[in-house]
Amino acid sequence: MGEAVGEIELEDNVLVIRRIHVRMKLKAGESYKETATRVHGIFADKCPVYRSLKAAIAMTTELIFESASESA
Repeated sequence: MGEAVGEIELEDNVLVIRRIHVRMKLKAGESYKETATRVHGIFADKCPVYRSLKAAIAMTTELIFESASESA
């Protein structure tokens, strides 16, 4: 599940998106935490949306890891 929050500023009487922060929640077994953290650290460089917008909008992400039982 993910949630995005944007920060908007007024520039020449036009609303402009300046910053976007995305919180991604991952519910998985503890054995996946290391892999998920590693992927989170590199995924933006392969994301077309991020690469298209990064010059104009400051973007940050956060991975929130929620433990789940290994059998779930």
